[in-house]
Amino acid sequence: MSMDKSVDYMVHEFAAVRTGKASPGLVENVDVHAYGSTMKLKQLALITTPESRLLVVQPFDAGTVQDIERALKESKIGIMPAVDGKIIRLPIPELSEERRKELVRSLSKMAEEARVRVRTNRRTALDEAKKLRTAGELTEDGFRDVEEEVQKLTDRFVKSVDDHLKHKEADVMKV
Repeated sequence: MSMDKSVDYMVHEFAAVRTGKASPGLVENVDVHAYGSTMKLKQLALITTPESRLLVVQPFDAGTVQDIERALKESKIGIMPAVDGKIIRLPIPELSEERRKELVRSLSKMAEEARVRVRTNRRTALDEAKKLRTAGELTEDGFRDVEEEVQKLTDRFVKSVDDHLKHKEADVMKV
């Protein structure tokens, strides 16, 4: 279902937003140019969190260390990688109050985009139902039932977006 995918996509976007603690989701989808093509970091290395404020990236092939380091520096995560032989350490700095508020604003924008996608799916479903009604395949009562059901689904998914947003905001604001 498309509404499901809208919420799932937002949750995936939220995972890349940095809270105060280390999470592999911060870097696993960073694009790395290696072996003549572009690959996701999670395909090239093991990403672990040995401490709450440290990410460790262990490339499967030591030859990709420089490529991974370059990709991490060029990414917009704002964390400087420290190469230590065959592993890369990413110390997660404390978030300032101002930076936390900035992140919350960006989370709110992501959530609003998800709500818009959910409402667009509602509009598409209602347009399909109108076509069926016009073609005579759906009665007036049937159309109203479909309309109510689509609205219930929309409300449920918008509430899900709001719940995810509230949880992630709390995570970001926690010191």
